[in-house]
Amino acid sequence: MIPSVRTFCGSPAHHHSLAVPSPSAAELWVLDADCSALVLGSRQSIAVADAEACRRAGVDVVRRRSGGGAVLVEPEAMTWVDVIVPSGDDRWTDDVVASMRWCGEQWLRALAAIGADGAGTLEVCTSSMPQTDVSDLVCFGGLAAGEVTSGGAKLVGISQRRTRQAARFQCAVHHTWRPRRLLALLAAPRPTPEVLEALPVAVVDRAARPVLLDALTEAFGA
Repeated sequence: MIPSVRTFCGSPAHHHSLAVPSPSAAELWVLDADCSALVLGSRQSIAVADAEACRRAGVDVVRRRSGGGAVLVEPEAMTWVDVIVPSGDDRWTDDVVASMRWCGEQWLRALAAIGADGAGTLEVCTSSMPQTDVSDLVCFGGLAAGEVTSGGAKLVGISQRRTRQAARFQCAVHHTWRPRRLLALLAAPRPTPEVLEALPVAVVDRAARPVLLDALTEAFGA
């Protein structure tokens, strides 16, 4: 069954404050940002952000409830989709790692359907890579189970939050990757610009977004 699709436009803080309804239904939430925010993972200290640099840049500092590293969310710079799977749904599994791989496989199907594999082979990461200082700090600095790569470069970032009622997969692909902009918002000690610029990160053309969203709706409805 094709899940329902809901679109929200607002601040990243608003989007992260959205609660999954109870009882919940299978849904895709397309989350469009109308301002910029440095979004920290649930386990990151607020001290990761350089509060003064963020203030000068007009960038909010927001915490999400799912894990992982920092993500810079800017209008039109990424496609951000939350996938809601109720615990009673046929697509639900109690295995957290298996559920991440399932989510990544649907992204891979959608990306392949729109020809986004032209830059290299699309693959779903089967297990988390060893953590490094960069991967702990920046979401796209590491790979977790279920995340999708293109030619070895990270393309889809995924984090997950679970309750007894539902799993919420928070997913993003970049249309523009700006590591120096992200770096400028982080507090010291931080990596050098060369370290972040060397990260293998892939992007999807912004013009492909409408067909990507259609393909995601089909993939997650299977």
